[in-house]
Amino acid sequence: MQEIIGISGMTMILCSFLLNQFQIWTHESFAYDLVNFVGSFLLIVYSVELESLPFTILNVVWAAVSLKDIYIFVKLKK
Repeated sequence: MQEIIGISGMTMILCSFLLNQFQIWTHESFAYDLVNFVGSFLLIVYSVELESLPFTILNVVWAAVSLKDIYIFVKLKK
């Protein structure tokens, strides 16, 4: 189960990166930030299980930045 969580998170982040690179998603799009947030959250779970502090810190920052953008997007829609 641990590997499935890690592979899922990695796949989500890589897919959002590739979609951004091919200009299908922009870095301002809600989908980009949402997929990055979910992917980084899954990688946080995975890295905590591995007890990898650097990997955990990296993904906490990644998730926080994505969550900030999601918050701004939702706030502007109201």
